Amino acid sequence: MQQSKKDISSLETKLDNFDPALRKQALLDLLELVQRGDIPVKPMKDIANLHCHSFFSYNGYGYSPTHLAWLGKKQGVQFMGVVDFDVLDAVDEFLDACESVGVCGVAGLETRVFLPEFEHIEINSPGEPGMCYHMGTGFTTNAVPEEASAILDDLRKRAENRNREMLERINSFLTPLRIDYDTEVLPLTPKSNGTERHMVQVIAQKADDTISETASFWAEKLSVPSEEIAEIKKDRNRYKNFLRSKLMKRGSVGYVQPTQASFPTVEEFHTVMKSVGALPCSAWLDGTSKGEQRIEELLHILMEKGVAALNIVPDRNWNIKDPQEKADKLDKLYAVVDLAQRWNLPVLVGTEMNKFGQKLVDDFNTPELAPIREIFLRGATILYGHTQLQRYWGIGMKSAWADKYFSTRSEKNNFYFKLGGMIKPGFKDKSKDLITFKPQAVINHFIHNH
Repeated sequence: MQQSKKDISSLETKLDNFDPALRKQALLDLLELVQRGDIPVKPMKDIANLHCHSFFSYNGYGYSPTHLAWLGKKQGVQFMGVVDFDVLDAVDEFLDACESVGVCGVAGLETRVFLPEFEHIEINSPGEPGMCYHMGTGFTTNAVPEEASAILDDLRKRAENRNREMLERINSFLTPLRIDYDTEVLPLTPKSNGTERHMVQVIAQKADDTISETASFWAEKLSVPSEEIAEIKKDRNRYKNFLRSKLMKRGSVGYVQPTQASFPTVEEFHTVMKSVGALPCSAWLDGTSKGEQRIEELLHILMEKGVAALNIVPDRNWNIKDPQEKADKLDKLYAVVDLAQRWNLPVLVGTEMNKFGQKLVDDFNTPELAPIREIFLRGATILYGHTQLQRYWGIGMKSAWADKYFSTRSEKNNFYFKLGGMIKPGFKDKSKDLITFKPQAVINHFIHNH
């Protein structure tokens, strides 16, 4: 008997339960329904989203790593990648789920770092000179050695301390409204990794629940006309973004300008990637800051420190209403992609999904992205090839094996691109110790077995 839409919806809801066992069982049940023909799935297409935040940091739809993998299966997204702020909690769950559903999965980590060479220059964190959004990608497990674990623990603690201190400032400002971090914010998270977006979600809801005239309340506190507040409140997402900008972002009551002690250095953060063979990854904003206008100098410094890829969120570089701004940012996008190509940095793209309304996947066939579509797909394939070879055989792009056999970035990219196109999700051939093979023998192994 065909499964009802209600039952399917119930299973998909369980994918976001905080109990990992329930998430896993719900996925197995959904896949069984796919096998029976009760749930239609789209055929896999050459599309990619390698930058999805999960509910382990903040996802605008509340999606778990397992749910993101399921969406990839259901919508036919060939390459999916999870990226969370300050934590690796999603990695094992996401990669296992991708293997189960047949999606090419990759996993990463995002944070902010201090770059002393650009100490007085704004880079990609608006209004914060020397501070830089930065990433690691190509992780294959949550488990890291002790030295890296200490850095990750420090990232988590720093983030929590910033949140608690920010919330105290906001609470003082919003009296009589008061939010408790432990009892109201942390229950929204599966592993106590609260974020600004969690806090603003609680603030918005509690104001609506406990204050009779919320528009008047916000008008008084934020010096914005109550009529404007009432209009903003009609769109829940706009309402939360408005409160976040007024309470937490630069110039607001909750904001404190970071110093070089606020975040780790690039080298400290790269220790995490080095410990497990993952790839340090630079993050591009839109090319308008003074730092990104010096992108060749910036990337050269970061590559000297180990950066091996470039992350881009395409939508904010072309999907812009103002024609002049769009043309300017699109030109900068093409220029940085061209630079990455010349310097043999795989380009990795995604939509973030840390805000409601963001897409599941970019449309690479738009006139704006079509000219660089194949570059995006090549980057996704390289990263997937690295992930599979590192996860099962320890011969990823940063391994001693790779350094032994490849003398240039171009050679590495070509090899992992070829293997990324050959290894299918779910294939776990551990019968051969590939670390003893030369590169061509590794290729021959997969040709012979597939």
